[in-house]
Amino acid sequence: MLFDNQTINSKGHLEINGCDTVELAREFGTPLYVMDEDMLRSNCRRYVQAFKSEYPEADVAYASKAFTLVGMCRLVREEGMWLDAASQGELYTAILAGCEPVKILLHGNFKTEAELSDAVRYGVKVVCDSFMEIEQLAEKSRKAGKKTQVLVRCNPGVNPHTHTMIATGQEDSKFGFNIKSGEAMEAIRKVLAKDSLVFKGIHSHIGSQLLDAEPFRAVAPVVADFCAAILGETGAAPEYMDLGGGLGVRYTEEDKPLSIEAFAAIVTDGVKKAFSSRSVPLPHLLVEPGRSIVAEAGTTLYTVGLPKQVSLAEEPFSRIYVPVDGGLSDNPRPALYDAKYTAMIANRADRPKDTLCTVSGRHCETDCLFADILLQKAEWGDIMAVQTTGAYGHSMASNYNRFMRPAVVFVSGGSARLVSRRETLEDLVKCDVI
Repeated sequence: MLFDNQTINSKGHLEINGCDTVELAREFGTPLYVMDEDMLRSNCRRYVQAFKSEYPEADVAYASKAFTLVGMCRLVREEGMWLDAASQGELYTAILAGCEPVKILLHGNFKTEAELSDAVRYGVKVVCDSFMEIEQLAEKSRKAGKKTQVLVRCNPGVNPHTHTMIATGQEDSKFGFNIKSGEAMEAIRKVLAKDSLVFKGIHSHIGSQLLDAEPFRAVAPVVADFCAAILGETGAAPEYMDLGGGLGVRYTEEDKPLSIEAFAAIVTDGVKKAFSSRSVPLPHLLVEPGRSIVAEAGTTLYTVGLPKQVSLAEEPFSRIYVPVDGGLSDNPRPALYDAKYTAMIANRADRPKDTLCTVSGRHCETDCLFADILLQKAEWGDIMAVQTTGAYGHSMASNYNRFMRPAVVFVSGGSARLVSRRETLEDLVKCDVI
């Protein structure tokens, strides 16, 4: 399963955008996150072009929670995209990268006082998620003598058919206000009543890693009905309608996601049809892809330890464990979601995958990365490459067991540049107080 700009070179090694992964591991060490910069930029451009061509009054905001670095935020800004931040740290990173505040959306089901203060100070758009938050934001904006632009997060009650841990648009959710119960309308009335807040529109997001077009088709009529109800009951037509992200990617060969272009066509067609039969003006459309921009552009490289074969009393009667020098702290998704991945031995990528094994991390847990996966026969010192790790690998990495977070490199045209250095032992203790 080779992606854009990936090939197997004459040495039998996996190569990404002209860079030999074995040489990258030698130069930068492992674990190592390798991001294909050309693929990142191509995905950004495809998103912008696909939505603009179908719906001129549309913008694409990168969901930075998927992968957040100053270098990535700069890339997003250079490609003409907006950005959504879900914390004070993500917001700070975006501002440091030079992203325009008017093109930043601040999310979160519980925004701290510091986050709301920063939002007012920078002048970003805030996606409000609770009644208390509306009151706090209004007061901070009033004291600062500013008017803060607000979108209200609404739950459309759509079943996204994805893992329960990444489903967000159902009525039973920690995020947003329910449309059906009347809470969302009440929240909008409260925003409209505040002189220091400017109601700009509504936001919804139904879930992540969606491989089926149906949830995207189902959400537009619900949101359009609500926009018509808002206009009818308050006289305010939502200027923006943000439908979030959620487009899935290829983690394994069985995954068959929509293309970016197909996703854009389905979403925009649904919006245009939904609003054509309702007496409310077409809003400015926003979408917030994250995973589908960065996931397939990322590959994680590990060094293989000594494989171990254990005997079992029952079938399959034996198992081969292949340890790697990372695991839970650089990719927690298998532990959180039972996430599946595709991997290979990068220095023998031209050979058949004929060995069934379990890849284990080296943390003081079970730390099973990939159970019963086919690989080329692995030996001590080999380099393992794991595909589709650009999303929620680096951004969810931790220092569990006091592991140091890996470095990140962008590769393009046969050269690699460091965009985040590997943490050091000194980094691990710099916040400790003795």
